[in-house]
Amino acid sequence: GPGMHTSIQREILFPLRFLALQSVVQAVPLNELREQAGELRLGPLFSLLNENNREQTTLCVSILERLLQAVEPVHLARNLRFDLQRGLTHPDDSVKILTLSQIGRIVENSEAVTEILNNAELLKQIVYCIGGEDLSVAKAAIKSLSRISLTQAGLEALFESNLLDDLKNVMKTNDIVRYRVYELIVEISSVSSESLHYCTTSGLVTQLLRELTGEDVLVRSTCIEMVTSLAYTHHGRQYLAQEGVIDQISNIIVGADSDPFSSFYLPGFVKFFGNLAVMDSPQQICERYPVFLEKVFEMMESQDSTMIGIAVDTVGIVGSSVEGKQVLQKTGTRFERLLMRIGHQAKNASTELKIRCLDAVSLLLYLSPEQQTDDFLRMTESWFSALSRDSLELFRGISNQPFPELHCAALKVFTAIANQPWAQKLMFNSPGFVEYVMDRSVEHDKASKDAKYELVKALANSKTIAEIFGNPNYLRLRTYLSEGPYYVKPVATTAVEGAD
Repeated sequence: GPGMHTSIQREILFPLRFLALQSVVQAVPLNELREQAGELRLGPLFSLLNENNREQTTLCVSILERLLQAVEPVHLARNLRFDLQRGLTHPDDSVKILTLSQIGRIVENSEAVTEILNNAELLKQIVYCIGGEDLSVAKAAIKSLSRISLTQAGLEALFESNLLDDLKNVMKTNDIVRYRVYELIVEISSVSSESLHYCTTSGLVTQLLRELTGEDVLVRSTCIEMVTSLAYTHHGRQYLAQEGVIDQISNIIVGADSDPFSSFYLPGFVKFFGNLAVMDSPQQICERYPVFLEKVFEMMESQDSTMIGIAVDTVGIVGSSVEGKQVLQKTGTRFERLLMRIGHQAKNASTELKIRCLDAVSLLLYLSPEQQTDDFLRMTESWFSALSRDSLELFRGISNQPFPELHCAALKVFTAIANQPWAQKLMFNSPGFVEYVMDRSVEHDKASKDAKYELVKALANSKTIAEIFGNPNYLRLRTYLSEGPYYVKPVATTAVEGAD
């Protein structure tokens, strides 16, 4: 009948019209679209999104994605605000993501963002997107809110209105969503001491810190990551110190011995202090919180590779500065024993842990030319020999294994010590080592060629190399350097006369 005919027509024509529109839209250059942006009537396209037809929605989203790029952010914020609001509550995540990407453009624009700040309903919808199932929706919402709060007006809109209640409501969804809100709060707090003040007044930072020191060990391990991010800024560290949080974390490490579940949160807590030591002063942190290094030494003796990995990373971080090296050196024979353990793990652990050991060794042994006093050179030399019976052979053996990541990490160790005279003598006196450095056929992939080139560069640029390696070898290093990392020697071809 005629009714059936129109429905078939709709079924067929609709997708066809869309596909035609889609290809037209894709074909028009963006600058032409921009010129006509004023005349674009996008309302009808937005209303088609509400018809609950999957295929239609997908096509509409792809057409709108292209057309909206041509629309100025201010125009978007003023004239399409209801469409944006509807987009954020749409059941289809692709529509939410499209809408949030447009809001992302608006919040980057100082004129357009004020339009959004006056739109309480839209802000509320963005907050509720943090509670969405889809992670990319939540991340986009967090990013927009974090951007909004870069201005005074944005901070006021978020923290001095009903939005704060909405944030607290969203947090009740589940653990995962609560952590997402904490993540947003920490991100905002990190901007300035003023934004931290807004966040602390809201009560949300206090709530995070309560969970950090609470009884739930799994919650602890997630919260410590957020608190570590907060400690990356000077004002964040000051706040944590004033509130006694750093002392609390230290006390929890002290009490960890009697807690059978401490392996859940200890890695994060130790990492927290490692980062603190790097950003403040290794000496002050290690003196004020002696349990920190104590724990690192203990973890290094563990049978658990997770614990060993954290200990290795932490020692590398602390020992990356000269002050940190001195702190470690003061622990005397304990540190020598720890180095022996690192050498043992570098030889016998899983590939992943081997690489972490090699990276830590590189950080521990590196000295810039101005740091190379006799005392420090004696120290790095004794550390190097503490790693293994023949450390140079150990690392050379590792660099011969067929894993590019391992090969590069071992080359990095050689590069770290390449400008120190004692190491140059070791290398020169080790049979075949100089040849190994000059041999381009050892490396097959780009990363390895780059790593070898860095080693050659470190050797060639050292003041003592010509004297220790001898002039002919020094010239070979300079040639390698000028030929670059990827040089391939031309193969000589000889014509044979009279051949058949």
